[in-house]
Amino acid sequence: MSRYRLQPTPSQADALLLHCRHARFVWNLAVEQHAFWTPDRRSAPGYLEQSRQLTEARRDFEWLRDGSQTVQQQALRDFNQAMCGFFNGTHRRPTWRKAGVNEGFRMVAFKPAHLRRLSKNVGAVRIPKVGWVRFRWSRLPPAAKSYRVTLDRSGRWHIAFAVIPPEIKAPGREKVVGIDRGVAVTIALSTGELLIAPQLRPAEQRRFEHLARKLSRAQPGSKRRGRIKLAVARMLARQRDRRKDWIEKQTTMLAERFDLIKLEDLRVRQMTRSARGTREHPGVGVHRKSQLNRRVRDSAWGMIAQRLRDKAPGRVEVVRASSTSQRCHRCGHTARENRKSQAVFRCVTCGHTDHADVNAAKNIAAGHAVTARGGQPSDRPANREPHRSTSPVSG
Repeated sequence: MSRYRLQPTPSQADALLLHCRHARFVWNLAVEQHAFWTPDRRSAPGYLEQSRQLTEARRDFEWLRDGSQTVQQQALRDFNQAMCGFFNGTHRRPTWRKAGVNEGFRMVAFKPAHLRRLSKNVGAVRIPKVGWVRFRWSRLPPAAKSYRVTLDRSGRWHIAFAVIPPEIKAPGREKVVGIDRGVAVTIALSTGELLIAPQLRPAEQRRFEHLARKLSRAQPGSKRRGRIKLAVARMLARQRDRRKDWIEKQTTMLAERFDLIKLEDLRVRQMTRSARGTREHPGVGVHRKSQLNRRVRDSAWGMIAQRLRDKAPGRVEVVRASSTSQRCHRCGHTARENRKSQAVFRCVTCGHTDHADVNAAKNIAAGHAVTARGGQPSDRPANREPHRSTSPVSG
């Protein structure tokens, strides 16, 4: 996806929100139909039957008829694609979409005539039943046949053109790198480099904690609480944007520098489960575990692995993670006493000293590949909306 910031007028924002409501309404109806299915009932309606029902609903209800048929139809196509992913075992079952959380819709049959450049930093895209909506021309838009418009919790509109980026070719120098993902050090390379994802600055962190305390004291449903939630969402969006930008740059750098990239096999979802337990058997160290889970999620281990697979398909291998942080890379001795602290590794046998994460990355680089869960991206169902092409608009 090539994402850009939309800048709609207030009236255009209302029209975009109406498209989002229509798409969410159709999606939730499809989810409800499949939720009522049981083994003793007939099969849930498929895409063709749901399309026929949508045509009848548009004829009977003016609210749906006033909206864009393409938006509503594509919501059904997205749901059908999500169900295919669920039955293929690559995705979870699609769930309800919520107002204020899942705001967005997809448009297809996009043509070069629907895009124009107004100035050096401003462009415009034509959206059905909305008109020409301005967006930030931060770079040359690609030639896409579909796009998605979304609204995040911080109140920002975005448009993402769906294209398949060109594959990053291997440098051909037969260089192998091992990557150890951590919390204090986000990425440690077997070359000795330590890469840390950006976080909120100290002043921003203090303001975020201040807003969190104000939010806990605000009355639910009040306007004051809504304003505080928006301020918190904007700070979190800023942190998320920095992290995503950092991940894109670092994964591109790794795909360009190395022919083979090795990662440890981490089950992030299991690692970040809550430790609360049940009422009969409550957990131990719940607060400390929740803090660790939050830091793991902030490190975006899963996104790093996924973007590496996207940019270097077939060149990413997964190795077993057991004992990589306790094994000496020089002599091979494995003992818990080798790991002196988070950052210090000193072998009790040969005396080899290194940064603990770098030593683990070297063990990963020398490890043996195992089959990754889900297979390589080439084994997965192909996405039907992106298209390889060049930009139709001159700079």
